[in-house]
Amino acid sequence: MPLQTPVKNTAADAVAPHLAFVSLHTGDPGSTGASEVAGGNPAYARKALVFPAAANGATSATEVTFDAPAGAFSHFGIWSAATGGTFRGGGTLAVTQTLASQGQVKVTVSLTVS
Repeated sequence: MPLQTPVKNTAADAVAPHLAFVSLHTGDPGSTGASEVAGGNPAYARKALVFPAAANGATSATEVTFDAPAGAFSHFGIWSAATGGTFRGGGTLAVTQTLASQGQVKVTVSLTVS
């Protein structure tokens, strides 16, 4: 029997606060947060995630915009803090984004309980 929608919403709402910051990566972050972007002017920094209440077992954080140096960006990571912190996991961006020079990369993180 699948979970009822209210249970999925409760689960998503309970997990979301632990997914506090998102990072941008040039390769698979693996289990440690490897390949995180660094540098740039303005400098790259992790961005805070803000999730609204879940509906239908899902929620999407507000889109974040990273300042990033030239490069190809293919993955994201989720962290407990803006610097340091605990790596919670990551994934592949829908599309690899390539910048020929300093620019911006936009990312939206979604959470779905199924």
